[in-house]
Amino acid sequence: MKIRLENVVKTFDTFRAVRGVSLDIESGELLALLGPSGSGKTTILRMVAGLEYADGGAIHFGDQDATDIPVRDRGVGFVFQHYALFPHMTVAENIAFGMKVSKVKREKAAIEARVAELLRLVRLENLGDRFPAQISGGQRQRVALARALSVDPKVLLLDEPFGALDANVRHDLRRWLREIHRELGITTIFVTHDQEEALDLADRVVILKDGQIVQQGTAQEVCRNPQSAFVMKFLGDANVLSADVRDGRAYAGGAEVDAAGIADGKAELYARPADLDWQANGPGIAARITRVMDRPDSRRVLAETESGEQLEFDVEPEQAVEAGDGGFVTLRRAKVFAV
Repeated sequence: MKIRLENVVKTFDTFRAVRGVSLDIESGELLALLGPSGSGKTTILRMVAGLEYADGGAIHFGDQDATDIPVRDRGVGFVFQHYALFPHMTVAENIAFGMKVSKVKREKAAIEARVAELLRLVRLENLGDRFPAQISGGQRQRVALARALSVDPKVLLLDEPFGALDANVRHDLRRWLREIHRELGITTIFVTHDQEEALDLADRVVILKDGQIVQQGTAQEVCRNPQSAFVMKFLGDANVLSADVRDGRAYAGGAEVDAAGIADGKAELYARPADLDWQANGPGIAARITRVMDRPDSRRVLAETESGEQLEFDVEPEQAVEAGDGGFVTLRRAKVFAV
């Protein structure tokens, strides 16, 4: 099912949560809406679901204008962050609930067969008789997904589906959800503020800020070619250095990088920690180490330039560095944005 949003607007009281968003989601695509709190991502998801109605614009499911269709007639499956399972029902009863209340009537045997099929799909075959309180958080989220899938939705919507789980469980469920999507091929939209989650899972990532799309593309496109300082900072740690642009080159301390297309004048130079190298001798940006933080597979170094700007970068675990050491930082790559 292809979904199209055309100049969609949503206002709450005097606050405009979504500001003219237009977006095409291809049939069978797994799309992530990524952004900080208040960026409009959950509001967009709820409008696609029919839980909120747009104040302007249109939402199409295929060739059908779905803008004003009630939620129960949209054919969507919705998975919330906090499961929303019925505590007094078993796992199997939770999964069967949607089929029992659906306008499409099914025989009892057909419902039981579908529940068994979904339990196998979400790898909970032996837990159908347990209650939600008797299974783990990761298992409860699998039950919530199975319940959403039980009504054969045309569109699957997930709102921060792993936000309430610990890091190891989230990592396992991300991989599992990707496998489920590959098997079923349902058009899927999921909302997250976790950059790693979006980049790992999605076919395409849509980055939102203040109710508007600021960039979209594959994980490779948004990571390797951020179009704004906001995207650069939002998608991970970024060092920021004041720079001057002259004749297509940016100068920051002892560093010089390409700045083609940037007007002469003040600018900011952005570089990931992995894009910085440390050496005892120049050339480069003179700096002094202020702190060394050891990690299982790396050493994170904090340093301060002569102009007082803060830098973070990684060195090899065995590299001998300590607070107080002076040296030079060189840039392997960087992005320049006009101030």
